[in-house]
Amino acid sequence: QVQLVESGGGLVQAGGSLRLSCAASGSGFSIHTMGWYRQAPGKQRELVAVITRIGNTNYADSVKGRFTISRDSAKNTVWLQMNSLKPEDTAVYVCNAKVTFWGDYWGQGTQVTVSS
Repeated sequence: QVQLVESGGGLVQAGGSLRLSCAASGSGFSIHTMGWYRQAPGKQRELVAVITRIGNTNYADSVKGRFTISRDSAKNTVWLQMNSLKPEDTAVYVCNAKVTFWGDYWGQGTQVTVSS
């Protein structure tokens, strides 16, 4: 089994920054892609940013230039640096890991609230 533990959410004013982290624990697994998704009230979950084991990244258009995803594959940890936050970034941010042969694992989510 793989467990994902997130931290770093909170309340911030528009224009501010937050840094989310997600660490995967367990044994006997290999993670191909790690990333962040978010879900705002009344909306579907959407991709924010993902990063592969070799460092290839993909971002939602809405966060390009403001958010940066990074990863330490040896420690199975991924970070999301969020700058220039906007009220529309308010959502529950959920960590995802695509584990080779085992499929998708999700964290419990962390709330990010951006006030105007």
